Amino acid sequence: MNGILAGKVAVVTGASRGIGKGIALELGAAGATVYLTGRTATPGRLPGTVAQTAAEIDELGGVGVPYVCDHADDDAVQALFDRIRSTDGRLDVLVNNVYNAPASARWLGRPFWEVPPKAWDESFDIGVRSHYVASVFAAPALIESGGLIVNISSPGAEHYTHNTVYGVAKCAVDRLTADMAHDLADTGVTAVSLWPGIVNTELLQMVPADEQGRRMVTLPGEGTFDLNDAETPRFPGRAVVALAADPDRRARTGKPWRVRDLADAYGFTDIDGRVPRLG
Repeated sequence: MNGILAGKVAVVTGASRGIGKGIALELGAAGATVYLTGRTATPGRLPGTVAQTAAEIDELGGVGVPYVCDHADDDAVQALFDRIRSTDGRLDVLVNNVYNAPASARWLGRPFWEVPPKAWDESFDIGVRSHYVASVFAAPALIESGGLIVNISSPGAEHYTHNTVYGVAKCAVDRLTADMAHDLADTGVTAVSLWPGIVNTELLQMVPADEQGRRMVTLPGEGTFDLNDAETPRFPGRAVVALAADPDRRARTGKPWRVRDLADAYGFTDIDGRVPRLG
């Protein structure tokens, strides 16, 4: 895919690590200039910073532009898109990925009456509202380019996963996608939700192996899985690149798409040649 997105400009929110980082790397490997946001400017408990991701994008042949940003700050988000407009004069891809994962993990598997109301705000402010805000500021440039909006969602929109708040938030993301696509119907912009499977992020990489070498994890509503069979963060990234490069992607607008189904449709694999199917 090298060079297929040369000259394109993308934004990936929440790209210090995890799925966001994997998507940013794949966009960079395809030749794009990638602006990536995150709050992590210095390494913490988990590895990864926006600057480190940007440097890896450069090594892959793209241009990485780190932008330290709290997506609860609307002015900071608007400043990012103003900068892109001034510096690059275009925007082709917006990936709304940022999510308050540590907050969500605190309430994993808890029934709703044991999950405090603040968990609702933590999931919706950074994970639903943040997607809306970034899209509002990105839309004028995306309409000019006939671009692509990808909202990172989850099969949790379809069935119980993790906890009640998580599922409702993912349903909201998918409805946001559908209604944005409705508003964008007379433009050239495509808006889709993307459903990764179980992704071997830095957080899940902390799960130790058992005596058989398996890295087992139980996810409420999904089951027990060996993380050795999970997808890497770059697998969803390859789905985003395939969508961005597809001249007929408008046929997919307004709907959620599983990464593995897009892999079957477009013919890409994970970095090890597999098409993972967990989750």
